Amino acid sequence: MNASTQLLSLQGESGVIEALLDKPLEIPASQIRGTAVIAHPHPLYGGSMQNKVVQTLARAFVQCGWRAVRFNFRGVGASDGAYDDGRGELLDMVSVIEQTALPGQALALAGFSFGAYVTSHALARTWGTRTIDKVVLVGVAASRFQVAALPHDAHDATLVLHGEQDDTVELLSVMDWARPQSLPVMVIPGVEHFFHGQLPLLKSLVMRHLRA
Repeated sequence: MNASTQLLSLQGESGVIEALLDKPLEIPASQIRGTAVIAHPHPLYGGSMQNKVVQTLARAFVQCGWRAVRFNFRGVGASDGAYDDGRGELLDMVSVIEQTALPGQALALAGFSFGAYVTSHALARTWGTRTIDKVVLVGVAASRFQVAALPHDAHDATLVLHGEQDDTVELLSVMDWARPQSLPVMVIPGVEHFFHGQLPLLKSLVMRHLRA
């Protein structure tokens, strides 16, 4: 990725939130499309902003002209606090949005697994207070958490990706979440939860969505 990466120390309800800002190098600051905030998988199972899927999402956004902000939820890495079953993690993500995506600037939200669950609630909370241009949800943890329904007006801006052979989050649970909303889900044949060997495909699909 032809980008510069900057370590950020943000302030959240539980104290410091550790984050990384990836910026494209090839384009002037005035031409950057906006800021994407990306949430990582479950903190109690090794999830962090260094997760390969999260890094792939950041690369996709940067290559499409966005600033990408990855951050560690409370209790992960150098972020203060302790795991809070999604409630405090939602507050973490909202704090990151407020501090890194300035009003009037285009905003995108993305998340993987547990991070997609948190992102769904961040979207529901933020929608209507500011414009969200793009949403990317990968491996939504619908079998383990109460994922928020997405605002209907957000559907066209949203890409939901799930592996056909995901053995961590059953595809059926994602379809059960999406069906009442008439929300499309892109199912990728032969792919499991962490997209092993398929990260280039993941990046390509996300970039196609961001350029649409």
